Order: sequence, then C-alpha cells, then structure tokens
Amino acid sequence: MKNIFTLTLIAMASLVASCTSKEQASGPLVIDNALTPEELAAGILTPEVIWKMGRIGEFVLSPDGSQVVYSRTDYNMAENRGVTTLWMQSVPSGGVTQITDNKGNASVPSWSADGSRIYFLSDRGGSSQLWSCAPDGGGLRQLSSLDQDIEYYSIAPSGDRAFYVQRVKVEKRASGEIYPDLPKSAAKIYDDLMVRHWDRWTDGSHLHIFVSDFSGDSLVAGTDIMADEPFDSPMEPYFDGAEIAWNNAGTQLAYTCKKLTGKEYAVSTDSDIYLYDVASGATRNICKPFGEDFLRLYYPERNGQPTLVGYDKYPVWSPDDSHIAFRSQPRAGNEADKERLIVYNIASGNFTDLTKDFDHNATNVIWNGPNELLFIAPHFGTYQLCKVSLPADPTATGTVTLITSGDHDITAASHSAAGQTVVSLTRQDHAAELYTVNVSSGEMAPLTDINGHIFSNIRMGAIEKRHIRTSDGKDMLTWVIFPPDFDPAKKYPTLLYCEGGPQSTVSQMWSYRWNFQLMAARGYIVVAPNRRGTPSFGQEWTDQISGDYSGQNIRDLLAAIDAVAAEPYVDEDRLGCVGASYGGYSSFYLAGIHQERFKAFIAHCGIFDMISKYGSTEELFFPNNDYGGPYWDKSNATAQRSYAHSPHTLVQNWDTPILIITGLFDFRIPYTQSIEAHTAARLLGIDSRLVVFENEAHQVFKPQNSLTWNREFFGWLDKYLKN
Repeated sequence: MKNIFTLTLIAMASLVASCTSKEQASGPLVIDNALTPEELAAGILTPEVIWKMGRIGEFVLSPDGSQVVYSRTDYNMAENRGVTTLWMQSVPSGGVTQITDNKGNASVPSWSADGSRIYFLSDRGGSSQLWSCAPDGGGLRQLSSLDQDIEYYSIAPSGDRAFYVQRVKVEKRASGEIYPDLPKSAAKIYDDLMVRHWDRWTDGSHLHIFVSDFSGDSLVAGTDIMADEPFDSPMEPYFDGAEIAWNNAGTQLAYTCKKLTGKEYAVSTDSDIYLYDVASGATRNICKPFGEDFLRLYYPERNGQPTLVGYDKYPVWSPDDSHIAFRSQPRAGNEADKERLIVYNIASGNFTDLTKDFDHNATNVIWNGPNELLFIAPHFGTYQLCKVSLPADPTATGTVTLITSGDHDITAASHSAAGQTVVSLTRQDHAAELYTVNVSSGEMAPLTDINGHIFSNIRMGAIEKRHIRTSDGKDMLTWVIFPPDFDPAKKYPTLLYCEGGPQSTVSQMWSYRWNFQLMAARGYIVVAPNRRGTPSFGQEWTDQISGDYSGQNIRDLLAAIDAVAAEPYVDEDRLGCVGASYGGYSSFYLAGIHQERFKAFIAHCGIFDMISKYGSTEELFFPNNDYGGPYWDKSNATAQRSYAHSPHTLVQNWDTPILIITGLFDFRIPYTQSIEAHTAARLLGIDSRLVVFENEAHQVFKPQNSLTWNREFFGWLDKYLKN
C-alpha cells in the first residue's frame, strides 16, 4: 500500500524504537558483527548473518561537500536490541570516524551552516533531546532539556532559529480523562473516525511544531504554531520530519498537514502545504489560496493551474526563497497516483508541473542551484536519480533527464555540493551503501563499505532480468534469483514471490525481512514479477490493479511462475507461493484457484475477507480507491465485483498447506484477517499453521522475532517443498 521510501521510513522508525528499551539502564550495547568460523566456512547468507549487518540510515553531506555524516544501526541478538550511532566519512580520502558511542541512540544528524558542528537527537540522557558535537565527535554538548521527547527538529539555515516536534494532548479519549472521578476506568471513547491508525489506538495526542529562537548553544521551549489543532505535522502514520522545511532566511516555515478530522480524514488524502510566518505568526495554505469551496466549484482545474486535492507533501525551498517545490498527487483519495513535482512561485502564486510529461513518480526532491532540481524516480524496476530545470515560462513543463542508470535502487539522496551529491544505493545482492554521484556526468563511486567484511565472505546467487509475456500480450519485467552455486543440470524447488502494496515496485531492493538472496541461499529459485499495479512502468500499468484485484495482476503472477516453471532446472512438483500484505491477499486468492500448481503457501498479514477488512481498517480512502467503494453500495459495479472475488469466497477450494503470519498491532490489515483464514483452513482439514507476533504490527522488526519468523518461514517451505 506504500512505496519503497515510506516503507523504509517505517522500518527506520521501528528499528530506532527497538533500540531504546532500557538503553541507559543497561549501559553501552556491545556489538560484535564478526562472522563465526562456521559462517565463514559455509559462505552462505542466513538470517543470523543478516542481523550482523550494520544498517545505514539518514545521511547528510557537509556544506562544502567534503564530508558526510550518517547514522548506522547495529544489533545485539542476545540482548534483542540495537543501537544507532553517528559516523563521519571523508569524501576525498574515505577515512571513517565513529562520532557518537554506544551509550545511547543518535539520529537526525544535520550540519551547522559553517560546517563546524553536527546537531542530532540522542536519548543518552534519558529522553530524546538535541545534542551537538564537532565533526570529529569532540565537544559533545546537550542543547535542550525539554519536558518531553523531541521527535524531530531542524535548525534554520540562518542559524538563529529552530523548530522541533513534540506530542501534544489535544483531545480527551480515555475514560479517566472524560470522567475524572473514575481514574481506574480503562476505556477509550470515540464519536467519529479514526479510532486507530497503523499500529496504535488514537489517544487524542498529536505531533505539533514548535518554533524557538536558537543560540547555537541551547534550544529552549518554543511556540506551538498549531496550538489546540487536532492535526499532526509531520503526518501520521509515518511522521516523516522531511514534511517540514525552513526557508533559507529563517523567517518562514513550510509544513505538510491534513487539516481534516473524523470521517473526512479517513476517506481523504487531501493534505496541503502551509506557510507559517515567524514575525506575524500568521499561517496560510498555499495549495488552496481561494478556499475549499472555490476548488470544489471549479474542480478539476483552477485557471489552468494543477489541481491540488490529493496528497501535497515535502516542501523544499529554492536557494533564494522565491519558490517552493513539493510532491503532489492530483487524484483525491488515490495514494498510488503519480507523484508530480510541482513548483510554487511565491510572488505570483502560480504552480508549475515540472514532470507533466514524465510518466513516473518524483520523490526525494532537492534543489541543485536556483533553476535545477534533482529527484529520485522509479524507472522500469529500478530507482534512479533524475534532474529537471525550472522553465522560464511558468505555464511550460520541464524536461526530465536521468542522471544514473543500471540495475540498482537509489533510495535516498542528500543535497548537492561541489557538483556532486551522496546517495544510498541497494541491489538485490547488496545492502545499502553510500555512493557519490557526479550530477553532470552521472558517474558514481562507492563511498562507504560498512558490510564489506560480510559480503566478501558470502556467496550470492545470480540475478536474471527476464521479460515474460502476459496473458494480454504485455512484457512484464520479472526478476529470477538463483541459489549460490546454481547447477542448471539439477532441479530446484521454486517460489513465486507476490509483491505487497499493491502499488509498490519489485525493484533492486535489499530487504531485511523478505530477502530474495536469503531464500535463494536456502536452495530455492525465486520468481519475482512486476505484475500489474507495480509503479515504474507508467501510470497506466500502476492504475490497472485498482478495482481489479482478482483479475489481470493474478494472471500476471501465474504467467510468471508458469514461464519459469517450464525451465528444465525447475521442479514443477515443488512450487511454493509466498507474499505479505497485498501479497498475502495474492497467496490467499491463489490458494483457491491455482489448480494444483503449488505445494505450499505462505501469507503474512494478508487480506482474507475484504468485507470485514473494510470495516476494521483505518485509512478508508485506500479501499474506496482500490476496491471501488464500500461493500454496501450495491449500485457500484466495481465495488461489488471486488467483494464478490474476496479470497474468502474461494476458501472451499483450498487444498494446499498454508502458513499464516500476523502481528497483534497490525491495524492496517487487522490481525483478525489471519485468524479468519486459519480458522477456515483448519475446519476444512487443510494443514495450516498460525504465527501471531504479540509485539509487532504489519512488519516484523525485532531481532529475535525476525529469527522466529525466518525459522517458521523456511521450516514450512522445507517441510513441503524439500521432503
């Protein structure tokens, strides 16, 4: 349901959360990432080896482009926790220095304007506060002692102001708050939607932005610029601080917010960009300068300007503060609509769509001088760095140029300096590392190598890039991943991987959960198709899946596995099907129609009963768009077709063992979906196993839970596909 970047942010947030438990009480966390003699001798990727890898998080290039500071998370499996530290690397020499120790977590690094200090958040003092140090780690100082955790912050480029984000109680939801004479009552009371979101019950608290003067040596309590507002900025459920940005003069703040409540919030994606003026304290909405009623009256176009009724996010100021670039989706309620790169002219109030003629998303936008912007785009099964210039004519569009190319994913980029930027890059056979990119030539050079000691001793499987013909005559990019030491004369058990989302790309991602190389290392060939609905092949390809969950994309999945299963090295009698989220839906659905293709299924947090899922999920704009609407609208043919093809309607056809996994804090696809599926399978006499994680949500993040997940996952596959 989300793209690669939002899922990465969820992962980062959860990883940090898993690190903080009793950190100060138990002292510095001991990290040992060395491979054991047995692991060195085997030379094979295992779940235990994956958890010995350091994980690069946020990174920022210095103002002069000579150094990059980045966060890195390492884990101690026995302690079931990790620690996030900051590291400094010289761009010219490659020299590396750890600048914070293992006594606490450090995150959100940023540079002072002159490059003399590093600012960051740390919980080493017991709560998350602002700290600073010199680039070599010396001169460590705590700069804030606020009454509660700072969730995010940013120092204005002018250096004299800062904003920080804290959680503020705005509404009463607990029964003890509503009835003070009943302090031991434990109820939550709601008059409207949304009752819960992603992995938590709504409790009446919201993230608010506070603006404060900043001396460089201390951050004091500031002014809540959203006082008494029942809204979040940054927005839930990802709470990404990049949704807020200072102008360069430090006089205005641009922030993202969806200022809706209740049912309107649940069914809408209509977030906007707001400008807060520090001197006057005034706030204005740049996306709807003439008000909501005007937009409704003249929808979908306002005097030729782009319509801004979907998600508008991630404001970025131009170097001279004359323009704001942001990402915008034109269709209301469609979180998978094309993300356009829009530039707002502050003086004229006009908007320019720079990617109107570019049929891919624009993410991670950066100004590269006064008239050029860089961004990352999903592009035919990969993610690449692109650039586009701001045209002199505001009614014109831009011409997009791909800076990079190749089978890799560029997952994030820092600002540019000295003609280059720093990016994080993954491949299916390598975890994220930082690279420098020459913005003019596209030339890339590796910068970090934090897991070199592991990858140099582990054999990876070959990756084949195939184009498979679909039932309607299209070419579908499918990745085929082979076991290390693959022998084409042998026959291998083979897995069909069903992507989640459903609008997310099967790209050159490196996952710490659904890792193709890990599956291959266990002796399986992996077939990973970019079926209908996956971005990076044009918006038409992405859109097709909405309202057609049981249709063409399912045929795409079957086309992929049938094509590869015809190869002499695939054992057609040992095929498995695995997937999570929408991929779990795919597993459940295919279990009812597969005609004995598969010998084992695995569904993680999958959609089983679309009717009950509609009534128990939270962001209703998603099923309204993807299912076609609510199940009770009998006049809606698309919706009725969707619900008529819910996986539970085919459960009487199930004949194959199935492993079902869920988390009790999954409120996106509530855990009850998995319980329903398990109940049906057992009553039908199907061998089924249910694994419920008591402290996980839609994904599994905690170290020992991850090992449990992998043992269950591979134990199930080995039982039915190898014996």
